[in-house]
Amino acid sequence: MSHIVTVQDAVTAFEDFMEPTSAELEAIEREMPVILADVELLDAQIITIDRTPSELDARRIRRARRRLLAAHRDHVNGLSGQTGGAA
Repeated sequence: MSHIVTVQDAVTAFEDFMEPTSAELEAIEREMPVILADVELLDAQIITIDRTPSELDARRIRRARRRLLAAHRDHVNGLSGQTGGAA
């Protein structure tokens, strides 16, 4: 019979590295407007998956797409002013 043995030491050896660093958390925070705008666009698109989009749905998708593009533009423009950051 083969026994299953946990490899706790191998799994927890990198425990310190499993959490995001403060720099990674700051990068996520800077990108949060883009993430939220992308979620808004996905929500608008999901609503219309199983039906023909109405005029209101089409406007909602266009508006969400414009917000996503504006958030992405602002994010990229904000990154261009930084030096040494990961883009």
